[in-house]
Amino acid sequence: MSYAFHADLGGQPGHGPVTPEAEGEFWHEAFEPKALALTLAMGATGAWNIDQSRSARETMPDYARLSYYRIWLAGIERLMAERGLVGADEVAAGRLLHPPKPLPRKLLADAVPAVLAKGSPTDRPAPGPARFAVGDAVRTRAGHVDHHSRLPGYAQGRRGTIARLHGAHVFPDTNAQGRGEQPQWLYTVVFDGATLWGPEAQPGLQVSVDAWESYLQPDDGDPA
Repeated sequence: MSYAFHADLGGQPGHGPVTPEAEGEFWHEAFEPKALALTLAMGATGAWNIDQSRSARETMPDYARLSYYRIWLAGIERLMAERGLVGADEVAAGRLLHPPKPLPRKLLADAVPAVLAKGSPTDRPAPGPARFAVGDAVRTRAGHVDHHSRLPGYAQGRRGTIARLHGAHVFPDTNAQGRGEQPQWLYTVVFDGATLWGPEAQPGLQVSVDAWESYLQPDDGDPA
């Protein structure tokens, strides 16, 4: 299956200015807190993992025209439909029409505060020594991949410098495909603005990207 990463909008012109909202302004439509609650509740069932959830949302063709929680709602519908947990007729009717399928587990209302406070850490034992160290020059992977990826398009094929090691973490590319966690070392890579945006970049601008080890290779010294 070939994936188009429709959420990869960083660095693209034509999307308008970023308009900060007032502090504490959480909802714009009545359905939004329900969409959040449904997403959290279904995620807790174990029917899919967080990377599969993110992939379902970020590869939707109409991603750019949907509001934030409409993306979440469409994502959960997609995930449930793919697993036979909801039918198109049930979505249209807005109610249960078929016997529900069993789920691995469920999140009860009184357990929500503790579950949210605990979170879902993604750090794992390292599979081996880190390939890179702080200060190393690296170049990111370039080119299309046939799966969801956390490497932003604007940083692909660019030269940067390792600024921090975060230990090993779940590799989202394989986890989103149902191929397991396959932990990898995670790094913060710092890029000069001119490397990403060209001579029009603000002088002194730097951009940091957290990148898994397989996204990186040693810098070969060629111009970016």
